[in-house]
Amino acid sequence: MRQLTFVRPGLVEWREAATPALASADAALVRPTVLGRCDLDVGFVRGLAPMAAGEPIGHEMIGEVVDVGDGVRHVRPGQRVIAPSQISCGICRNCRRGFTGRCQTVPFAAGFGMGRPGNYGCAAADLVGVPFADAMLVPLPAGADPVAMIGAADMAADSWRAVAPQLAERSGASVLVMGGLAAVIGIYAAGLAVALGAGRVDYADDDPVRLAQAAAYGATPITLPGDLPMMYEIVVDACGTPETLIQAIRATEPEGLLTSVTIHLRDTTPVPMLDMYHKGIVLRTGRANVRTNIPPTLDCCHAHGFRPNLVETRLYAFDDAPAAWMDDALRTAASRV
Repeated sequence: MRQLTFVRPGLVEWREAATPALASADAALVRPTVLGRCDLDVGFVRGLAPMAAGEPIGHEMIGEVVDVGDGVRHVRPGQRVIAPSQISCGICRNCRRGFTGRCQTVPFAAGFGMGRPGNYGCAAADLVGVPFADAMLVPLPAGADPVAMIGAADMAADSWRAVAPQLAERSGASVLVMGGLAAVIGIYAAGLAVALGAGRVDYADDDPVRLAQAAAYGATPITLPGDLPMMYEIVVDACGTPETLIQAIRATEPEGLLTSVTIHLRDTTPVPMLDMYHKGIVLRTGRANVRTNIPPTLDCCHAHGFRPNLVETRLYAFDDAPAAWMDDALRTAASRV
């Protein structure tokens, strides 16, 4: 079978790989039908984030269950499912606490198509072996269009953690998203904040395309560089530069909540600790617990009208996935639906 493979920055291609089989009674085989290119994939293919040559790439996927092991009880062949990007067993201490991005049963931070240990391959393939199928796979809601919903399979679930728990704690709070490197994730964070009833949602960026997409979700666009109009209760750093992180910290009001959804790739990133100390703000960073966040993200689509496909997506045929990964568009996907 084929799997999408990182060759070097600027080049990915289909390469032959061993066809997966059911590795255990708890496993499933899933045939991908829609692949989404994540912001992290953009970092890999543009040389902004490191990945070794020959690694399988691609981790945002909706597919159809082909076969299941004898121990699988909650999914069945023929069912459309979301396969989370991270491997999680569902029963270890971390998984039971919702920390599915750091499952203790598998190599640390194991996942599909991100260059992590564990040899799980990628989700951008003709067939994907999914361990712990009952714990990992999320049924796609009945009647949902997988092309329209592909953003909820990974990036919107990443965005969810940056605004939803915070707004549940602080209903009607003001929200600022600093957009940039985590391009679609930042836009989704703004859109989710609007859908969840934030009192004010501002989206700051220097890119007119991203500003327009955030505005389509109902956020107020603010063009950078420049001053911000106020301080905010909830702030999201999706930019990825030290300078903008500092601006985000300074835009967080006393006792505010700041989440960084991007990766700061330097060995050290300076932050104004004295300012943070006096204001008493919380700064949280790290990869999201994607499996935990997918169901409430889907619920937000149903109950609050959040639309992942409002971000314009350039759609390719499944066989043309390598071209989709190299496209300069903000958002791309490949489909055989």
